[in-house]
Amino acid sequence: MCGIVGYVGEKQAAPILLDGLSKLEYRGYDSAGIAVFDGEKINMTKAKGRLKVLEEITHGGSTMPGVLGVGHTRWATHGEPSDVNAHPHLNRDGSIAVVHNGIIENYLKLKKKLVKKGYEFVSDTDTEVIAHLLDYYYDGNPLRAITKVMHRMEGSYALGIIFKDFPDELYAVRKDSPLIVGHTETGSIIASDVPAVLKYTRDVYFIENEEIVRMEKDSMEFFNVDEEQIEKEPVHIEWDVDAAEKGGYEHFMLKEMYEQPKAITDTFSPRIRGNEIVIEELNMSDEDIRAVKKLMIVACGSAYHAGVTGKYVFEGMARIPVEVDLASEFRYRDPILEEGTLVIVISQSGETADSLAALRESRERGAKVLGIVNVVGSSIAREADNVMYTWAGPEIAVATTKAYSCQLIALYLLAVKFAKVRGQISDAQVKEYIEDLKRLPDQVELLLNNKNKIQKFANRYLAAKDVFFIGRGIDYAISLEGSLKLKEISYIHSEAYAAGELKHGTISLIEEGTLVTAVLTQEDLFKKMISNIVEVRTRGAFVLAVTTEGNDEVKKAADYVIYIPRTNRFFTNSLAIIPLQLFGYYISVGRGCDVDKPRNLAKSVTVE
Repeated sequence: MCGIVGYVGEKQAAPILLDGLSKLEYRGYDSAGIAVFDGEKINMTKAKGRLKVLEEITHGGSTMPGVLGVGHTRWATHGEPSDVNAHPHLNRDGSIAVVHNGIIENYLKLKKKLVKKGYEFVSDTDTEVIAHLLDYYYDGNPLRAITKVMHRMEGSYALGIIFKDFPDELYAVRKDSPLIVGHTETGSIIASDVPAVLKYTRDVYFIENEEIVRMEKDSMEFFNVDEEQIEKEPVHIEWDVDAAEKGGYEHFMLKEMYEQPKAITDTFSPRIRGNEIVIEELNMSDEDIRAVKKLMIVACGSAYHAGVTGKYVFEGMARIPVEVDLASEFRYRDPILEEGTLVIVISQSGETADSLAALRESRERGAKVLGIVNVVGSSIAREADNVMYTWAGPEIAVATTKAYSCQLIALYLLAVKFAKVRGQISDAQVKEYIEDLKRLPDQVELLLNNKNKIQKFANRYLAAKDVFFIGRGIDYAISLEGSLKLKEISYIHSEAYAAGELKHGTISLIEEGTLVTAVLTQEDLFKKMISNIVEVRTRGAFVLAVTTEGNDEVKKAADYVIYIPRTNRFFTNSLAIIPLQLFGYYISVGRGCDVDKPRNLAKSVTVE
């Protein structure tokens, strides 16, 4: 997500902060800011838009003198992109400055407490809560104030903090968001990622969860959350700058695949309170949810495939009828939007032209619209009646991976919420669904770590001309996405079919050596899918099967089997997609394609 840089030393801080932030631009952001202590006060400059705007305002940092400071590039989560919501954030008298990556899950509760204590807020962010909390607990001891705040915050955070009272000290804190620190020839530096520091040092300390660092220009002390001093060893970085931007991964797409466990956690964890699903930004009462008679899910590309999954989940769990439309078709088919219809528009960027047009068409016809988007303040987020954010962070690769996975999670959460409110599931079932959701990140990570098996198989099919994906029910939905991943980055012709349609024409395309990928995660459809596998193998196909642990019968029918961990039948797509993403990726790499920027494609399709 966002980028953090901090510096304390002999040189002017502002130019170093701006330079470090420029090395983190690849992470994506919508605003930027720096705060520098000039010897008397903390001066702050923030600007919406590209870092270039901030550089121009500060004349490359020359208008902000001082040798202690923090900087930040922000990807909006709480509050739209704006100068006010940009980081850093200050306490009420401007004596403490904070930059923050992550999400404070209990920020509303903390904010209410602070408001009662007389604190006033100027932004919509969760980060401003941290600045005021530090102020509330500060008694002249920065370390003690920081640990008290850590004990009271829930969620993920990496923090850079400066105190006016301690002009020679820079503090850094980490919990579930990456943070590194290191010594330079002229001082000490912190950053959220390696590229920001490579110009200054290659020996860094990786801060672990719930650790605090107190830095001066020529010294560094590490503490745990109990204020006990700890020892750490530096790590020497061998990466070049280009590799560092990718975190050591060969491509952004692979890096983003490996970010999926965290992105999934970031999307569901703020919405789970004990054994309840709470989606505060949804702004729909229980009465509003019960009044919904039909859902219409509208999207393009991978978001459409997430919507197809959503149809099976909502109908199976919440018993609400669902239609799924390609946005480019929806607006031209004169859709019937009866009273009680809720239109759900899904988009990573929130700017997809056809999806935005479908949103406007729906509202003109009197329908309520819920937007599921990844970018706060985007057009769909602003124009929809209600919005739910997928906190995937920025995606650089054109082919989506983690944003798609977070769209699935958002739809699961909505389905569980709707099902419970409408009386279709019990409290015990809600608890069971929540436990299954919480297990998904570890299960995804397990599959990602099995990449060598997928890579070995992919290398056998680099010369394939046609690949077919088949599945039934929810497995058909995942076949659509698996096929798209393969074709868009490897340029191999690929199609996905509902397996029951094989006899209606598709099977005529199967010939000796054709690769067919069969997805079998729905236990009640195993036997039918095995029959389909036998059908295509009889005609010469080589079958790769993706199925759940315990389905031993498929070994006899398929040529190659990849097993995924068992989970709730509604959530299997979150696991089945992982080997299919890896398969498409390794095919593309093996064929020498531009994985991150496939030909003729753009990340955000903002024209029809």
